[in-house]
Amino acid sequence: MGKKVSQKILLLGMSIITAGLVIYNGFYPLKASSKDMKSQRIMIYLAGDSTVSNYPTTLSPRSGWGQELAKRFDEKIMVINLAKRGRSSKSFINEGRLDRILTDIKKGDYLFIQFGHNDGKIEDPTRYTNPATTYKRFLKQYIEGAREKGAIPILVTPVERMRFTAEGIALETHGLYPKAMKELGREENVPVIDLSAKSKELYQQIGHDSTKKLFMWLNEGEYPHYPNGAMDSTHFQENGAEVIAELVIEGIEELRLPLLEHVLYVHKDY
Repeated sequence: MGKKVSQKILLLGMSIITAGLVIYNGFYPLKASSKDMKSQRIMIYLAGDSTVSNYPTTLSPRSGWGQELAKRFDEKIMVINLAKRGRSSKSFINEGRLDRILTDIKKGDYLFIQFGHNDGKIEDPTRYTNPATTYKRFLKQYIEGAREKGAIPILVTPVERMRFTAEGIALETHGLYPKAMKELGREENVPVIDLSAKSKELYQQIGHDSTKKLFMWLNEGEYPHYPNGAMDSTHFQENGAEVIAELVIEGIEELRLPLLEHVLYVHKDY
């Protein structure tokens, strides 16, 4: 009798342990999968050009503002930077890059859209768009695509290049494209971060010499990847990309987007 009782107790104990494991695993998973983690986070997808895109360390110190944006949010936000060098609102779509975003984007995510640098290349029909017509039509595809998936589109006017008059006045460098984007924002009721105006105002505030330090103006021998130096008034050094990313955050604050509650207030001295 003693042996049978012991066996029953052992079997009962094993049953209890097994049931406990089932309950534990059903309600308290030991480790969430990456897919589960992704579904619980708000994703910010970036569509844009070289001033937004990521760069490998082999091109350091070159950086896009999208590369620096993720550092300014808490762990609830994930930035997916799909901006690509040399693309316009037109070529980005024609290469299937918008389709890739729309395949993954979900309800409650964001799509930040900055184009304009390459849309103005009239000599290149694969990229050129007319600010009054085709530029707006292509941008509208981003807006409609995001909304169809329940995501939130945000238009971002193109960050300014560095250009000053001899008297030290910062100039606009994108013609009618920022104006067209803002018009589209009003027409489609889409929030707009006017990065063109913000960056021009910043350049004017800090002056030509300090603005130059934001861009890829490098002395000969200063950086190993650029032994001959560089004189680039379009693309940013890491420091410049950080500053522009903060202007984007400033735009999020001004628009009072729900993303604001996840912003880490990391401000950089100019």
